[in-house]
Amino acid sequence: MNHPHDDPIDRLLRERFDGAVPDGGFCDRVMQGLPARHRRVAWPSWIGLLAGIAACASGLWSAPMLRAGWRDWSGGAPTASALALLFLLAAMSLLAMCWSLCEAGES
Repeated sequence: MNHPHDDPIDRLLRERFDGAVPDGGFCDRVMQGLPARHRRVAWPSWIGLLAGIAACASGLWSAPMLRAGWRDWSGGAPTASALALLFLLAAMSLLAMCWSLCEAGES
């Protein structure tokens, strides 16, 4: 939280500050001396995603609720297991969307 005395100080600085402080090119030299950003490699994320999908599928495939939900959903019957399966798919899609938005914001 800002200290109550920060507002008058900020106002004074804004009134008397004309622009950038001359530094004799120091900032430019520092920026040129920094190493280039490392590009992230995408293949570990894809392998992790595929491994996660495979682990979820193998763990859930033997669950009777998943099979009953799939059977009821494909048959058009709105049972509790079909609705649970629909909720699970919607939640996973929402999480994937949030993750991709967060990843897009970091680049």
